[in-house]
Amino acid sequence: MGRIKSKMIKRAAKQLIEKDKRFIDKFENNKKVLAESMPSKPIRNKIAGYIARLKRMEQTKKEPKIKIIQEEEVPQYMQY
Repeated sequence: MGRIKSKMIKRAAKQLIEKDKRFIDKFENNKKVLAESMPSKPIRNKIAGYIARLKRMEQTKKEPKIKIIQEEEVPQYMQY
């Protein structure tokens, strides 16, 4: 299992993806793009890695592992 990213890292990565189209699914490239504007090396690396992961998921159209339960699938004891 991987490490869990904080909300700050996820939020910043998504905002950066929307604002700048130079990001790709390669960590090294994303790190160089972020180096222009971000002085903190550990945070820059975390954001660059998360952006690479999001871009890879976007390319493969992979859905998150969370399953949304439909109304008819809810067990009887959970219905109110």
